[in-house]
Amino acid sequence: MPTSYPKCTPSEVQGLLVLLNSHSGSEDLARLADDLDLEIDEILPAVDYAGVLQLLKVQDGRATLTETGRKYIASSIRERKAIVRDQLRRTTLFRTLLRALESSPTKTLTDDQLTQIVSVTAASTEDAVQNIVTWGRYVELFRYDSEQHLLVATPGTSTRPSGGARPPPPSTPPSPPPARPAAKSPRSPNEVASKTSPVAAATG
Repeated sequence: MPTSYPKCTPSEVQGLLVLLNSHSGSEDLARLADDLDLEIDEILPAVDYAGVLQLLKVQDGRATLTETGRKYIASSIRERKAIVRDQLRRTTLFRTLLRALESSPTKTLTDDQLTQIVSVTAASTEDAVQNIVTWGRYVELFRYDSEQHLLVATPGTSTRPSGGARPPPPSTPPSPPPARPAAKSPRSPNEVASKTSPVAAATG
């Protein structure tokens, strides 16, 4: 995925996608800007970030929802977060960041370490650091300790997108079948006659 991470919020991207969906999923950017009473330059950060997340694509000045974008629109709030979380894991920046968190003995990153990672991915450091915290916390990839200035991994933090098949549980050897009772020897006619049923005894 691209390493361009313009400064925008999750709500701005969501608003843009909802508006685009109201135009049957495809519309000129200029028309979308007019609907929002904004200049076209003002909606470009949300357009670009939605493109990074592969929720829409732009060609010849026209934005169109992707299959993932349509799935996002049709999903609940929790499902939308899961979609964005998986898409962020596929970006160069977040994949590098999560790998660093996983390999850290304390499962944390300082502000300096975070800045170094951002600079390596060729993103704009000043804007990207804030975006990392905003988007990562929104989709619950990690949390930020503002007192200690630490990025902290959350349980289940992983570089792998979710949705894969779970491994099968370890197999256990089958239990042996219960032992059959020993076969009894056939009774003689005298033995059978001597064992009279209670009903027969009462009526005898």
